[in-house]
Amino acid sequence: MANQKIILLVEDELLLANLLRQRFLKEGFKIVLARDGEEALKLLKDIKPDLILLDIILPKISGFELMQKLKEDPSIKSAPIVVISNLGQEGDIEKGQVLGAVGYFIKAKLSIEELVGQVKKFLEK
Repeated sequence: MANQKIILLVEDELLLANLLRQRFLKEGFKIVLARDGEEALKLLKDIKPDLILLDIILPKISGFELMQKLKEDPSIKSAPIVVISNLGQEGDIEKGQVLGAVGYFIKAKLSIEELVGQVKKFLEK
């Protein structure tokens, strides 16, 4: 598909990463997986995803640190970021929004169908 949307999935929990990847592939998206924030930064130099699905608690560079770096680098900050995290405190959610997240999903309450629906909405904008 020529207009296939690319999602960068930054998730270190392999089970969840594979589950999300399968679901989004089924919806016709191209998924690029990064296992930590450092790998995500490297990938972002080569690919221009349409959306970033980002965990916060990651090895090497945390999701919040990655968002900060993206904010500081105008060449890669254009992709909307949707956070999927176990950090569900109001302060964490606010910090995510301040750093530019367009959506924030808490893993414990995560409905994959809802996430897919929201991602499609964000990509239509």
